[in-house]
Amino acid sequence: QVQLVESGGGLVQAGGSLRLSCAASESIFTIKYMGWYRQAPGKQRELIATISSTTTNTIYAESVKGRFTISRDGAKNTVYLQMNSLKPEDTAVYYCNAFGVNGRDYWGQGTQVTVSS
Repeated sequence: QVQLVESGGGLVQAGGSLRLSCAASESIFTIKYMGWYRQAPGKQRELIATISSTTTNTIYAESVKGRFTISRDGAKNTVYLQMNSLKPEDTAVYYCNAFGVNGRDYWGQGTQVTVSS
């Protein structure tokens, strides 16, 4: 059972930056992909970015390309989401996700990001 703990959310003004962290309880190399999703009030949860645990392959949603960067630190079993040039429409609860080599999905508890205009 992989446990994920997110941190780094908060309140920031438009144009500002935040960095989210997601620490996994097991080696991220038992995980195929890790990623970040977000869910705004009244909207469906959407994929923001994913990163392979064994390569440098990344995927981004169009809405965040060029502003957000996903990265990982294998030694710390941690994945990061650097968010720059934040916009009010980025306001949401951000969730860390891991897709394990066992084919199971794991989720963190979520961290709130609020961008004021």
